[in-house]
Amino acid sequence: MGPLEIMFLALALSMDSFSVALSVGCAGQGIGKREAFRLAFYFGLFQGGMPILGWLAGTLIEPIIAPYDHWIAFSLLLFVAVRMIRSGVNPTEDVLQNDPTRGLSLMLLSIATSIDALSVGFGLSMLGMKIWTPSIVIGLITMLVSAIGVTTGSRLGLKFGKRMQIVGGVVLIMIGIRIVVSHMIG
Repeated sequence: MGPLEIMFLALALSMDSFSVALSVGCAGQGIGKREAFRLAFYFGLFQGGMPILGWLAGTLIEPIIAPYDHWIAFSLLLFVAVRMIRSGVNPTEDVLQNDPTRGLSLMLLSIATSIDALSVGFGLSMLGMKIWTPSIVIGLITMLVSAIGVTTGSRLGLKFGKRMQIVGGVVLIMIGIRIVVSHMIG
């Protein structure tokens, strides 16, 4: 796999992270540089780390998780989305933390957006390819794309307020549905 192919692979894998980062930014009501960096760092770390895990696991874990990995991603995204929507609908109920780039939400989103990278690592191991360069490139590009997404979403959240939490939650549900449908279609 050449450098250009690795870049395209990294960009393709980072699109879910971008969409989720945009949604989180919208819900965050003014996320600062530190929070944006934290979200981007975790998304990049998980997205870059999962191919390594998939590569190491090889044939051991992929057959076990492949039949339902899309449902895991969907469930994690749905959980966070419902929390975002509830918080946007009922302003007195702050279901989300003041900082959605911390804690359980951050971990769930990081895992949900990087499950597909696990399969990529598995595929690369089956092709006998080395994993370190693709993993580093995937992680760095995801980090950059996620930073752009969360920053853009934060600006939208400041401009449009709590209703962006509802929009962000709906977007997360749509991403989850797309993951399930694309897996079922092939």
